[in-house]
Amino acid sequence: MTARARNLLFLFSDQHAQRVAGCYGDPHVSTPALDRLAASGVRFDNAYCPSPICVASRMSMLTARHPSRQDCWTNDDHLASDIPTWLHALGAAGHRPELVGRLHAIGPDQTHGYAARQVGEHSPNWPGVPFHDLGALAGTNNPDPRSLAACGAGRSAYEAKDRDVTEAALATLDRIAEAGAPFCLTVGLMLPHAPYVAARRWIQHYLEVLPPPEIPADACDHPWIAWWRANRGIDDVPDRQSRLARAAYWGLVSTMDEMIGRILDRLRALGLDRDTLVVYASDHGDHAGERGLWWKHTLFDESAKVPMILSLPGVLPENAARDEVVSLIDLSQTMIEALGGAPLRGADGRSFWPLLTGASRDWDDTIFCEYCTDPVPDWTGGRAVQHRMVRQGRWKLHVYASDPPLLFDLETDPQERNDLSRDPRHAERFKRLMALALDGWDPVLIARRMAQRRAEKDVLAAWAGRVGPPSTHMWALDPDMNRLEADR
Repeated sequence: MTARARNLLFLFSDQHAQRVAGCYGDPHVSTPALDRLAASGVRFDNAYCPSPICVASRMSMLTARHPSRQDCWTNDDHLASDIPTWLHALGAAGHRPELVGRLHAIGPDQTHGYAARQVGEHSPNWPGVPFHDLGALAGTNNPDPRSLAACGAGRSAYEAKDRDVTEAALATLDRIAEAGAPFCLTVGLMLPHAPYVAARRWIQHYLEVLPPPEIPADACDHPWIAWWRANRGIDDVPDRQSRLARAAYWGLVSTMDEMIGRILDRLRALGLDRDTLVVYASDHGDHAGERGLWWKHTLFDESAKVPMILSLPGVLPENAARDEVVSLIDLSQTMIEALGGAPLRGADGRSFWPLLTGASRDWDDTIFCEYCTDPVPDWTGGRAVQHRMVRQGRWKLHVYASDPPLLFDLETDPQERNDLSRDPRHAERFKRLMALALDGWDPVLIARRMAQRRAEKDVLAAWAGRVGPPSTHMWALDPDMNRLEADR
């Protein structure tokens, strides 16, 4: 009989690049809590997001479906409420899923299977209504040169919110321990998402120890990547700005780790850790200056790879590393199985729980990641894109609807510098992977559907702007929470 967990604590952050963690080999970053968690459990070294953008990735993780299967590609797409999520599956199995913090769902459904929710969102539920105001840090949360111009020591409302989330999570664990019943708790953190602003102590520390980003002369420079750099104004970021932004990003990771440490310490102090599956993951990564790029939005590993750590004392091995290629859509199916629920039918994700418990060794090392957007959001530069990536074992193919593809052998080229798509020695492999990437994924049909969705969303945005529907499950963001200290 397959081992099960009684409880679940799922810690889900925003924009944490896999490589920026001590347990993933970063010698500079301070992440003692995540390192201890990895030492007590299993770390996946080849875990990916379903899309390198917040809402698309998060909604796919909820349903274990690819973005193109649920018309949820952009940060203003909403997930239909009649698509079952992993929370619905666990609720049907007798659990009571609770959420503290970030979900980042758009539209009227702000729970998607959670039975209770605390703290809530800092941004409105609806497009078409005024967006949240970051005050002195306005615009720095987006792929915008302002995020590199206004970076360094200070504090953002996102950090303030995560501190409230942490306190609420601690109080929830206290209540859970007193009740003595099984629990299923998600803690949604906003960090280390930009603004690239962190406490001065971290800025000073990382300015001293962090090396500059790697921007190798022989790095593969693709037409879309070159366009993205130029369009976003990051072709020539001054060295001081780059160093400050990187120090802040590493500082945000360390700040988040301190919060996670407090939550895990409380779990242990209450005696809840022995029967609890603890999972940590993030929705996508961040280039943080590597290869001359910032933020997410690309199919390169800096953007698409995510940390994924699972720990359950007495059931999962300790200090283990897995090299299977997995996705967040597999993680949701895995958490369902770990807690005894029935898998989501019709989903794309697959549970890897049997791999972890030793019940099976079978696994197909194939995952997909897609990034699609229309030309409307100002940060797209007026250009629609349809991109898809397939990773199969050591091989990784990037497909761009309007630009040449890229093929990499990650075993010999882990930094994705040497494009093999036109190498005749790999012609058959390239052909096979291209067919796999395009199977059931048509960029022309996607562009057409996105245009239809935009027309629908325009009506909803106009309605929301006129009617002003109430946003639910909100956290009060005060613009004055944001500050940037003078550089010194």
